[in-house]
Amino acid sequence: MAQQQQMQWQTIRDKKLADVASRIPSEWQISPSKLPPSTTANVLSVPRASGILTAREIHITEDYHARELLNTLHKRKFTAIEVATAFCKRAAIAQQLTNCITEPLFQLALDRASFLDAHLTRTGQPLGPLHGLPISVKDTFHIAGYDSSIGIASLCFSPAAANAPLVKLLLDAGAVIPCKTNVPQTLLALDSANNIFGRTLNPANRQQWTAGGSSGGEGVLVKMRGTVLGVGTDVGGSVRIPPMCNGIVGFKPSAGRIPTGGQGSAQLEAAGKVGMEFVVGPIARCLDDVGVFMEAVEWGRQWEREASVLPGRWWSGCDGVERPKREMVIGVVWRDGVTEPLPPVRRVLEDTVRMLKAKGIEIVYVDAKRFKDCQGLANKFFNVEGGNYTLDILEKTGEPLIPWLATRLKRKKPATVDRLRDLQAQKTQLQDDFLEIWKTADGRSIDAFICPVAPHPVPPIDRWNGVSYTASFVLLDYPAAVIPVRSVMEEDLEEDIDVEVLGGWDKVNRELWNKETIDRNAYLGSPLSIQVVGPRLQERKLWDAMVVIESAIKGSARTAKL
Repeated sequence: MAQQQQMQWQTIRDKKLADVASRIPSEWQISPSKLPPSTTANVLSVPRASGILTAREIHITEDYHARELLNTLHKRKFTAIEVATAFCKRAAIAQQLTNCITEPLFQLALDRASFLDAHLTRTGQPLGPLHGLPISVKDTFHIAGYDSSIGIASLCFSPAAANAPLVKLLLDAGAVIPCKTNVPQTLLALDSANNIFGRTLNPANRQQWTAGGSSGGEGVLVKMRGTVLGVGTDVGGSVRIPPMCNGIVGFKPSAGRIPTGGQGSAQLEAAGKVGMEFVVGPIARCLDDVGVFMEAVEWGRQWEREASVLPGRWWSGCDGVERPKREMVIGVVWRDGVTEPLPPVRRVLEDTVRMLKAKGIEIVYVDAKRFKDCQGLANKFFNVEGGNYTLDILEKTGEPLIPWLATRLKRKKPATVDRLRDLQAQKTQLQDDFLEIWKTADGRSIDAFICPVAPHPVPPIDRWNGVSYTASFVLLDYPAAVIPVRSVMEEDLEEDIDVEVLGGWDKVNRELWNKETIDRNAYLGSPLSIQVVGPRLQERKLWDAMVVIESAIKGSARTAKL
């Protein structure tokens, strides 16, 4: 019986992989003479050299950000069909190099683009604010007629009956969706690998650096320019971790800002309402692209599409009231008390502080005394269901857990109502206690604060172990974003840590810096990013801080191109 079950999930896997391969046109396959061997680490230059993209398609996919590309589409410098073709081809190339796609939707995208061109010719007006813009989505989002399998055998070949509310919103706004992207098994791992689609690789170093998770496929596809914008979900850091790994931008809003319905999941329906509530956010190559996405969501009046979405304008806060402008104050949180930042992480935070001070921005050092309590409470929320539903759906086909999860995901008793009530009470108290960090000693407001994304640089594959610097802001419901600053340099690798180990999580973290357990040179050239955090439901305040920080970073001679 066990052997029969094992064959069942393997048979499903083989059938699914054949289905995916059949949807990539043969003329978009990289020829053997130009396909780099698996030992080639950096493949970012391969799309240009593949011979698949024309010079015009390279121009379309490399020389425009979202707003610029939309402008050319509206002015008919490019047609929607040629933009869609260019990005679909580039996505197909990215898939062959990094394994980032679960559902190629290339023909669907091309048909959609043809419809958009016909609409523009007939009416003289674009369909919506995203007319012709390629936007990919994480595999979790339902698209009618296609799976949301999230890399689990028993969820394959069960196509969605209807589009997710956000997918419908994007299509109504004129977007073209070229594909859905890879995730880790159960969405609970920090490296995007599963038994069905395999592992997504970091295109800057396929041999050593993780691509992150759980929105790992989105991060890689955006980095490879196979899409203009990506849409991910975040409950522990999944819209921020892959951007850190790929040196791009990730933006996690507060809950209720963007529709989350219509998703495939390895958890019971609405489990997040009693545990950690996930949110949806964009992944992009630049900050302005994030703005394009958020403006389109606002255009779509998302609160009329899903009851849980709050009405109001993202740029002014939930109440829709514009705030008076004043001099910006940026806070700095150096550590969370759970894991001590390794030298490169501390140094890039120091660099950012210096760059901001050089621009005349007031910096306030924030002592978040209860920061360390967030991770412990977040972990308790993650486990309220006990993992039983997740393991049940895996066992339907005899599918095993991936190695990273095998020692971490075990069956436990679900939390009782009293236990859930107690956890919610702890969360409410913690959110109240944290209000004090938004005021300076003399009572002025802090607009946003910066802190690490993780205590370590981009780690080796399957070595990302904790999410205390990202999950905390899901627990607190603060909008948070990731901005790349520079790459790891040799001077970052010279310093040792002389601070006492803080506990078990920190002990594992130190192994990523111990010369006896890792070669620090593996970090050379990897992207270093910072996290920017704003007050709850005040995404525009976060946005404004990001604009100031990004300007300071770009104006510094110390920062390197990623």
